[in-house]
Amino acid sequence: MKRRTYTKIVYKGNYIALVPLQLIDVEDDWSSYPSLEDAYTLDEVREALKRGDIEAAQRGEVFRLTRVSGKIFLEH
Repeated sequence: MKRRTYTKIVYKGNYIALVPLQLIDVEDDWSSYPSLEDAYTLDEVREALKRGDIEAAQRGEVFRLTRVSGKIFLEH
């Protein structure tokens, strides 16, 4: 079993948090997964962003999103 660092993006409302995690790699066919503690951390950050509680969400970097244009046009 090996661990590697991964950054998860958590998005709620007008905020984004970049939360560092330790993913656990296993030797069998299962995918990598975070530790139980890291999973709880993601939930806590998500709920804090939902409430607008930036201090509680600072387990990683927190950014506020700002709209820079009124409409988005997609071209094919």
